[in-house]
Amino acid sequence: MVTGQTPLLLQGHVNVIPAGPPLWQQPPFSGDIVGVVPWGRGSSDMKSAISMMLYAIMRAKVDGMTLAWDIVLSVVCDEESGGDFGARYLVEEHPEQFQGIDYAIGEFGGFSFELGGRRFYQIMVSEKQVCHLRVTYRGAVGHASLNQEDNPMTGLSRFLRRVQSRQFPTHATLEADMMFQVIGKHLSPPSRIGLAALLNPRFTSLALKLLGAKGRTFAPLFRNTVNPSVVRGGEQINVVSNEVTLGLDGRLLPNFSTEQFESGLRLITDSDATVGIEVLSHDTGLRQPAMGLFDTLSSVLKESDPDGIPVPMLMPAATDGRLFARLGIQTYGSLPMLLPKTLDFAATIHGTDERAPADTINFGADAIYRLLQHYGHTG
Repeated sequence: MVTGQTPLLLQGHVNVIPAGPPLWQQPPFSGDIVGVVPWGRGSSDMKSAISMMLYAIMRAKVDGMTLAWDIVLSVVCDEESGGDFGARYLVEEHPEQFQGIDYAIGEFGGFSFELGGRRFYQIMVSEKQVCHLRVTYRGAVGHASLNQEDNPMTGLSRFLRRVQSRQFPTHATLEADMMFQVIGKHLSPPSRIGLAALLNPRFTSLALKLLGAKGRTFAPLFRNTVNPSVVRGGEQINVVSNEVTLGLDGRLLPNFSTEQFESGLRLITDSDATVGIEVLSHDTGLRQPAMGLFDTLSSVLKESDPDGIPVPMLMPAATDGRLFARLGIQTYGSLPMLLPKTLDFAATIHGTDERAPADTINFGADAIYRLLQHYGHTG
């Protein structure tokens, strides 16, 4: 168990994504409390977590808790828009502020979920890599009234159909193996067999299909993914443009290179060298998760919920943790929340009717306070 050999970073963001009120049961920026549930954009992602951190730090101060090492709090305002002026700026321009830090606590994880009659808590230990690309199709400019055999829009449409109808191959990763090995130990023998099939490269694709909706949830943990997000081309409706570009959001499994990803993308789309594929940005993260704080986080969770089972998680999306990883900092997504079974918490994040029950926030605040007690406590 780690007992505070280096400073501990608590990091998060206070900005949120847009929200349109017509679809919400409560105005998304009202901060209404209905019963004992705060509603509104950012209530779960991630202002409730920021309040947990602040509570734990202030309570530690009031209680006179003595720590052997510093607790560093970093709160930024642009994680949802990429982190360029928040975490990335801090890492690139002020790395000295994080000197000596090995571990950080932040999003995304710590939420409870039920499976096979058992309650698990996901602790994020690794993230998929973010890779943004631009695909360019070129042809001859011409009048739209004439047949245009090399219309770049036609080539782009074929590319899009293939991206949407084909998938990257599945791969086994250390992170997914850790996650499902732990879950499998606590399930019934039939369920355990199904999870074992997931981890066998020969059967992963079949197991994902047989799992149905759960398989669609697990699939990004076993394969690289790509989604079209931006199309640009043409200036006038009666003119065939000679160039059209497509923006792609790619998510790579840990330790995959952009060269491997581009090669795989060309393969599934039958794209030859004449199709321009350019990597615009790529954030890698740590090559392998540093698990030195995991047992401490697990102990804190077990103290908070003796029936809970901590699980290391590979995160299919990305957080600012990928940027702090450039300084060698391992971020754990561990902001504990004991969720009611009736709340589809994941669906509200970046969705409508975002909300976080007050008792779940109190649960997490107490857990983070206990983490501070475990980490570097000298008196």
